[in-house]
Formats: sequence, structure tokens, C-alpha cells
Amino acid sequence: MWLFLDDTKNSIYDFLGINMIVWIALLYFGYHVDVCAALPVESGKIQANVEYIDIDYSLWLTWLLTPLVITILLPIVIGILIYLSALILYIYKLHWHTLKRTIDARDMWGTGVKIVSAIWDAHGWIWHGYEIDGIENIPTDSPALIVYYHGSIPVDMYYFIAKVYLTRNRLIHTVADNFLFKIPGFSIIADALNVIPGTRLICANILKEGNLLGIAPGGVYEAQFGSSSTYNLLWKKRLGFAKVALDAKSPIIPMFTENIREAFRAGLCGSFGRKIFLRLYAWTKFPLAWNYGGFPVKLTTHVGKPIPYDPNLTPEELQAKIANAIRDLVQTHQRLPGSILCGLLDRIPYFRRKYKDDKSSKRCRTC
Repeated sequence: MWLFLDDTKNSIYDFLGINMIVWIALLYFGYHVDVCAALPVESGKIQANVEYIDIDYSLWLTWLLTPLVITILLPIVIGILIYLSALILYIYKLHWHTLKRTIDARDMWGTGVKIVSAIWDAHGWIWHGYEIDGIENIPTDSPALIVYYHGSIPVDMYYFIAKVYLTRNRLIHTVADNFLFKIPGFSIIADALNVIPGTRLICANILKEGNLLGIAPGGVYEAQFGSSSTYNLLWKKRLGFAKVALDAKSPIIPMFTENIREAFRAGLCGSFGRKIFLRLYAWTKFPLAWNYGGFPVKLTTHVGKPIPYDPNLTPEELQAKIANAIRDLVQTHQRLPGSILCGLLDRIPYFRRKYKDDKSSKRCRTC
């Protein structure tokens, strides 16, 4: 038995040794190896008769280096997981008192949502220096409809929901496009974070129950085809949100996030690509335009003064009033045309103060 194991071990070593010699030879001779050999048959050895071997160098090099790359990356992955664990524990420690209150209340989703909110809040602070200007305009115990500008990817709304939930203990209900509910795995997010399809009746009932509701009238259309040069509103003739506010007799809070289109942008490939994606969207009602970015620009959400309920306003008049309020926020706080470089420089307090001072004195509008 031991003799058999010893022979097996020696065979394996011989195999590995032969292959190592072959690999070194291939590396030495380069792109192609021509072998013409006829090895004699000897007792206990394997006969080899190789006439011609043609090896593609790039494929061979990939095959050779893949194990090496994997062995280098795996320790890095472990290191990332260790630091990710440390970050999660730090966030948990920072928000422990808030989490403890939620646990004591025996809320099924509360603790999980608080943890998710803490992670998103930390990501917003680290990656974008995220801040909210005017959070005092968010009511603490009464309903309100929050109407906001839709960026290419609305990460600002994720950060805003997390911040309000952690600081005000109010979870904002949000309206999402129907296509999201067809994505596998989205249902649990919708259940936990109160994301709804957004029919007029459901939205009105949410406000009547005293909740906060967030909606972007431009939706996916505005996300895909909005411009970083003008930050124009693409609401068309959508009046549903205005009718919801009038039905629920709820105030409306305008909201805009500075530099949101510098963080992520829609890649439409010029006017020709825009026409193609417009036709595809009209046909499929699915956002097929690709997004690029993730740039760590400064993001600041500006929350405007609430627009109180006025029974004398028509839906059209109310829509125009809200649109003007958001346009005022854009004109007041957003650098036009948008600039990724300037958005990055806004992370530095000196440049941000300089831009605000220059804009208030109307000397310039660039970074």
C-alpha cells in the first residue's frame, strides 16, 4: 500500500516537473514552437511523438497568468471584505441608538431599513460629500408631497430617503416606474422601503394617511433625455401629481440636487442616438439608454419652501407653480452648463465658497 502511494506521488511530481519544463520552454521560444522529435520507448517511461505544435501566444499567456492573477486577487478580496466589515460595524456603532429604538418597537422591516439607510448615508457622505440644505422644510408629523428633479440615476433620492429616515424617523414613500417591479429581487426592496407603482388613488391615500410621498413627474423620460447643460424639466403635460396633491389637500415641497447630472450621465451618442433611443422608449417604455459615470462630485440636495394647498388652483396652474419653484432652485444653485470637473472641485470647500461668492456677485458662472 505504502509502495503504491509512493509511486503515485513520484508520478505526480514527474508530471508537474515535465509540465513546468514545457512551460518554461514555451516562454523562452516565444510565439511559436516547432518540435520534431521521436522519443524512444524505454521501460517505465511514456513515448512522445510530436511533429508540430502551433500555439497562439496571447491565449497561452492568458492561460499561464490566470492562476497567478487569481492568487493575487483573492487576498485583496479578503482585505476588502475585512475593511467592509469594519465599515459596517462603524456605521452600526454610529447609529446604534436609532437601531435600538427600532428593535424595541418590534418593527419587522424597521431595523433592516435602518441598517440599509445607514449604509447609504455613509456612502453618500464618503463618495459625494452629500448634504441636505433646507431639511427643516420637511414636516416632522404631517403629510407632504415631495416633487423632485430626476437625474440619470436618482442616487440623490436614495441618500435623501436614508438621511430623513435616520434624522427624522420618517420613511418617505416613493413612486417608481412600472418596469422596476419586473426586475427580479426588486419586490423585497419595494416592500421594505414603501416603493409603489404610483396610481393616483394609491398616492392620494398615502398622503391622507399622513405620510411623506416623493415623486419625480419627469420619471424615466427625464432621466434618459434630460440635459446636463440646461437641467431642463421634461414633464410634458403630466398633471397626475398635481391632482393627487389637490385631492389629498397636501402641501408640495420642491426639491433639486445640485450636480446630480454630473454624477451620472446618459450616453445618447449625440442627436442621432437620441432619436433612436426616443423611438425605442416610445415603443418599449423601457429605459434602454445606457448610463455612465459614478463620478465623486459634490451632491447637495436643496429643499424648497412648502407650497401650501390652495383649492382655487387648477391642476395646470399648480403644475406650473411647482415647475417654476424647481427651476428657481436650479438657477440659484446649479452651475450651468454642468461640469464634471467643477463638480469634483466643489468637494474642496475653498472652490465651493469661491463659486458661491462669484455667483452671488454675478461675476462668473464657471469654476
